[in-house]
Amino acid sequence: MSGLVASSALDAGNLLGEGILWCPRAQALYWTDIQASMLWRHHPATGSTETWPMPERLASFALCERDDWLLLGLASRLAFLHLPSGALEPLCEVEAELPTRLNDGVCDREGRFVFGTLHEPHDGGPKKPVGSFYRFDADLSLHRLDLGHVAISNSLAFSPDGRTMYFCDSPRRVIQRCTYAVDGSVGLAEDWLDLRAMDGEPDGSTVDAAGGLWNAQWGMGRVVRYTPDGVQDLVVTVPARQPTRPALGGTALDTLYITSARDGLSAQAQREDPQAGHLFRVPSPVQGLPEPRFAGVPRSVAACERHDDSPDDPHKESQSPAPRRGATSTRSHP
Repeated sequence: MSGLVASSALDAGNLLGEGILWCPRAQALYWTDIQASMLWRHHPATGSTETWPMPERLASFALCERDDWLLLGLASRLAFLHLPSGALEPLCEVEAELPTRLNDGVCDREGRFVFGTLHEPHDGGPKKPVGSFYRFDADLSLHRLDLGHVAISNSLAFSPDGRTMYFCDSPRRVIQRCTYAVDGSVGLAEDWLDLRAMDGEPDGSTVDAAGGLWNAQWGMGRVVRYTPDGVQDLVVTVPARQPTRPALGGTALDTLYITSARDGLSAQAQREDPQAGHLFRVPSPVQGLPEPRFAGVPRSVAACERHDDSPDDPHKESQSPAPRRGATSTRSHP
């Protein structure tokens, strides 16, 4: 299979579009423009689009089991977002002692959020492997995964059965994989896909119902599908040099959507790449999988439910006030 060409679905004008997910309940796409600190939602059926400004850069996020909530991977911390009100519920800082920010993230099949970080050197020099991969559990606890260090975490995805985890350090240009247990523990990492012969870098990925991994290749203007045994079998040409992440969506999960970026392009390069920053789409010959949702419950929701389930008691604790939008983290990185 080869020869598919994506077309523009929306002139989003993103600086660094990323993290795209399809929500079957809302029949909508969510993604982030990291550098603009903006969350996007687009309904393909109606063409309507909404945005939410963020208090800092939004690197990645997850749908939640509770409607109207998202789990956010902000640059420095994790937080819940209540979509109708725009209110944030801070959770924990991540790598506060390091010059890093959060980057790619995805839920595993059990509803835990797995994400990685990215090095941002203070002197503007080359990125070094000082970041890590983490798992954030439904009980709102954070755990570092024993997968070594990375400069730019990317390509996080899980096999259909959830027992294989894919990931990469983009500058190394090798997609790795490891076993992933039901309890969230990881096995030894192994090199799975060597992409060092190409000029670009592997960016975000998604896995389809047949177990194929679709990888957006930064600088190459393409998304490539690889079979579970690592064989390239489909290339989607994207009319932008910097595609960032694919997602399979639509009512039948048979449309491939792709975010892109114009970040880092000179004025001349942007003139030569006029669709950089657009959202793209193309029909897919392989069906996708429903996006896993984060299983954890915001503390404000849990407190409200405990209040509703408790008998009237004049001595019971009052419900905590709702967090202020953009409030600082209330819990340090464990």
